Amino acid sequence: MFAVTVRFEIRDGMFETFMNLMLDNAKASLREEPGCHQFDVCTDPGRPGEVFLYEIYDDAEAFQVHLKTPHFLAFDAQVSTMITDKSVATYSKVSS
Repeated sequence: MFAVTVRFEIRDGMFETFMNLMLDNAKASLREEPGCHQFDVCTDPGRPGEVFLYEIYDDAEAFQVHLKTPHFLAFDAQVSTMITDKSVATYSKVSS
């Protein structure tokens, strides 16, 4: 298994629009990508404007497939001006 975490900082006034697009992207990933097993979209009321993703894929290759899907490419283009900061980290499972 291959885990991906992403943390976004969203521009003021763009949170609701971003979240609608993000939730659509997460649903499409789970529905259309056989290598995507989990796609959690998380927020914390104590950190408004921050969105955290936790995604699980079969392997690094399945994540690369995700990055080339039409739904991800459309999402990425739509939200590019809504984000002030983004960090991505990946992890390979070594033990249960």
